[in-house]
Amino acid sequence: MNNLLKIFAVAAAFGLTPAAGLAQEALPAQPKQALPAEPKMPAATDAISAQSQANPAQPQDVSGPNAGEAAATPAAEAAPPLVSSNRPVEGIGQPDGRMGLQDQFTPIGEEAAWFHDVILMPVITIISLFVLALMGWVAIRYRRAANPVPSRTTHNTLIEVIWTLVPVIILVVIAVPSIKLLANQYDPPKADLTVKVMGNQWYWTYQYPDNGDFEVVSNMLSEEDAKARGEPRLLGVDERMVVPAGAVVKLIVTSNDVIHAFAVPAFWSKIDAVPGRLNETWFKVDRPGVYYGQCSELCGARHAYMPIAVDVVPPAEFAAWVASKGGTMPGAAPAPTAGETGGAPATVGAAEASEAAPAPTTVSNVAAAGETVDQAATANPRVSE
Repeated sequence: MNNLLKIFAVAAAFGLTPAAGLAQEALPAQPKQALPAEPKMPAATDAISAQSQANPAQPQDVSGPNAGEAAATPAAEAAPPLVSSNRPVEGIGQPDGRMGLQDQFTPIGEEAAWFHDVILMPVITIISLFVLALMGWVAIRYRRAANPVPSRTTHNTLIEVIWTLVPVIILVVIAVPSIKLLANQYDPPKADLTVKVMGNQWYWTYQYPDNGDFEVVSNMLSEEDAKARGEPRLLGVDERMVVPAGAVVKLIVTSNDVIHAFAVPAFWSKIDAVPGRLNETWFKVDRPGVYYGQCSELCGARHAYMPIAVDVVPPAEFAAWVASKGGTMPGAAPAPTAGETGGAPATVGAAEASEAAPAPTTVSNVAAAGETVDQAATANPRVSE
C-alpha cells in the first residue's frame, strides 16, 4: 500500500511540473511601472531646515527624476534666515526631569493643573494615608497576641453610615470641578485661526485653510542638527507649527495612514488622529515661545521619532511668516507670486532677494499653485545620493 502511494505521488509530481511551467510561460510580461515624480519640497526657513526637508532624519528610499536637480542646489543658498526669533527655554514647554506636571500656558491647562494640585492630590493623599493607618492599627491592635478572644460584633450602624456617606461626598467634591473642566474643554470659544493637523508615518503636516491653505511638512531633526539649532534632543523639527499669541487656535486633527495622537503637555492638549475621521480641539497661548509635544499613540517602528513643535509668535510676526509661505491673512489681498515679484517672498528680518540669486521653489500654497501634492505614507521623500 505504501509503495502504491509513493507511485501516485511521483506520477502527480511529474504530471503537474510541466503544466506549472507552461502556465508561467503563458503569463504576459508585465510592463514596468514608472516611478512617480518626486514632489517638490516647501521652502525651508534656514539651512538646517532646508537640509532636513531634503534629507529627513527618518530613513527613506524613495527617489524621483528630480533628485539630481534638487541635490545640485546647495540648501544654504536657497534658504532665507530662520523666521521666528523664539528659542527653546529649558523648563518651558519641554520636559526637564521634574516630578509633576509641566507648567501650563493655556486656560484649560491652568484649570486642569489647579484641579490636579488642589483637589485630586490632596484627596488621594488623605485617603491613602487614612487607609494605610487603618490597616496598620487593625494589624497591630487585633493581632492574636493582643486580642486572643475576638469580638463577635456583626453590625455597627454609625460606621456603616459613615463609610457610605463619606465616599459619596468625596465623589461630589471631585465631580463638580471635573465636569466644569470637561465642559470648558469641549465648548471652545470662537476660533481666530484654524490649523488642520495630519499625522503620517512618521511626520506631521500642518495646513492653514484660513491663510491660503498652504501646507507645512514637519520632520524631526537629527541629533546633530538639533544640537546646532539649540533644540532639545528628539524634539526639534525643521518646520514648526506657527500660531499667533493670544489667538484661539482650533485644531482639526486626522491621519493619512494609521492612528496617531497629537499631544502637547504644556497646553493640556491630547487628541487622537484617526484615518477618515476629523477630531477637534483648541488652545490659546498668550506667552510667545516654543512648546514641544510628541505622538502619543503607538503608530509603528518610528513612533518615538514624531515630535511636535508649536511656535507661538506675536501677531505681526505671524503675518510675516504667513506671507513668507505664500499665504494671506484673512481680509488681505492675495500675496503676489514669485513670477510677479521677480523673486522669493521676503521673511522676517531677511534682506531683499538679489536678482542674481535663484528664487526657492515653494509648493506651500497649494491653492495659489493650483496643484495637489501627495505626501508619501512613510515620510518625506529623500533625495537619493
